[in-house]
Amino acid sequence: MIAPQDCQLCPRLAAYRIEQKSRHPDYHCQPVAGFGDEGSRLLIVGLAPGLHGANATGRPFTGDASGQMLFEMLFRYGFASKPDARSSHDDMRLFDCRITNAVKCLPPNNRPNGDEISCCNAYLRSEIANLKPAAVILALGAIAHRAILKALDLPPSRYRFGHLAEYGLPGGLVFIDSYHCSRYNINTGRLDRNMLENVFDRVTELLR
Repeated sequence: MIAPQDCQLCPRLAAYRIEQKSRHPDYHCQPVAGFGDEGSRLLIVGLAPGLHGANATGRPFTGDASGQMLFEMLFRYGFASKPDARSSHDDMRLFDCRITNAVKCLPPNNRPNGDEISCCNAYLRSEIANLKPAAVILALGAIAHRAILKALDLPPSRYRFGHLAEYGLPGGLVFIDSYHCSRYNINTGRLDRNMLENVFDRVTELLR
């Protein structure tokens, strides 16, 4: 299940899409579907499309700074065919991996509200349901963490967010957290290359 391109479930986000389309006529400015096979063993969940990234290209983490380190890691660990993603029209392929966002539309100031996260949660729930058995779900940031728990009907009090926090979930899924690979987190040192490598080291160990 994917969000329709004319989705109106969140009036604020729908209005913001129209506003951005008037400013950037060549941008996608519609809900951004997940990228990669739905039946993968690794699902990476981010926050929402970036203004000049996925909102422009129509593909998660493609065309902005947040995706630079992520795709480098995916390539290094064998989940992507190349280390750089600039356009949805390139020949990038993912292997046994899917990338998506907790919220499929660009939110103002990169901050969806609680109602918008809830409205979009059915799409994330569907993506999780299509994963292979014993799959790994990687949450990039606290909002993605909470959205995943909501999609799985799990209580947040039992699963606290923390970089490299790891939880076994019902049905054999494994849930791992990482700080989001945003430009802000990288520039401030909250997340660096070694920290993200540690996350992918653990992911690949689990998938073996």
